[in-house]
Amino acid sequence: MSSPEFPPVRAAGRGAAWYRGDCHVHSVHSDGELTPEGLAARARAMRLDFIATTEHNAAAKPGAWGHLAADDFLILLGEEVTTKTGHWLALGLAPGKVIDWNHQTGDGRVGECLDQVHRAGGVCVAAHPRAPYPSGDFMFPFPGFDVVEVWNGLWASDRPWNADNEAALAEWARTLAADVRTGSWRPAMGNSDTHLEGQIGIPHTVVLAEELSTTAVLAGIRAGRSWIAESADVDGSFTAHADDRAAGLGERLATHGGQVEIRAAVRGVPAGTISFHTDRGRVHQALLPDDGAGAVRWPTTAEQSAFVRIEVRHPNGHVAALTNPIVLV
Repeated sequence: MSSPEFPPVRAAGRGAAWYRGDCHVHSVHSDGELTPEGLAARARAMRLDFIATTEHNAAAKPGAWGHLAADDFLILLGEEVTTKTGHWLALGLAPGKVIDWNHQTGDGRVGECLDQVHRAGGVCVAAHPRAPYPSGDFMFPFPGFDVVEVWNGLWASDRPWNADNEAALAEWARTLAADVRTGSWRPAMGNSDTHLEGQIGIPHTVVLAEELSTTAVLAGIRAGRSWIAESADVDGSFTAHADDRAAGLGERLATHGGQVEIRAAVRGVPAGTISFHTDRGRVHQALLPDDGAGAVRWPTTAEQSAFVRIEVRHPNGHVAALTNPIVLV
């Protein structure tokens, strides 16, 4: 039987579960050094459940990816829309679909391009908003985009976390207080931006999805039911509890004016720190033990905290994981 030209939009997966994926990768079909076969093999070795093809200004080539999908490995179709005033990811495109990249800040055309992706059920991601090279610095306004790539691992082989990611994280974090209150906040995600050997999956996004399918994964990303990990060696659980009610990342917890307990459990970050952040900035920090496995609980209220998000850092200050917020109402 011949292999499909394009990967299926659904894999068997594990049902409703947390799935790990890298939604920003480049192959030899744009400016990457690895073949699709090489990328898929390395993604699976990094314990990823899905990847997205995001060649620069080009659709996934027929026959290049379809044979690499599996019951436990989903391949989404996408594009890195590479303009003169910033790059963005169009995720969840139909086979052969290309989004026009001939637009820039001030010409009024980006909205039309975003609408094309949204009409197809896709997700638009502001990519590496503080990348230190021509056209990499993201100059478009964030409204209209669904997600911000706050952690980009292009230099991951020698610098898993750098000042450009720190600046992108700080910019995104500053917008949360106002955006959460209006219900229009944009989730964060992290991707490797793989071009070279040794980059894929560093970092990646861990998404709560109803199934391992393009639609379900994108729904989880769009809703912010996700967190970012530097590798599959880092694992965590992040929830908020009020009486008999609980909420996870990207969700709203009705507190009825009572106390809330934020719970974070992390593995894989020896001697690291867990910090809790709200609309008041960083409000609490705790140390992880030398074996890297620890749990922290912190009390608050909706009056004190419109949301809570969590950062996990190594002793040198580099991020190992960070979450989207849990909104308290």
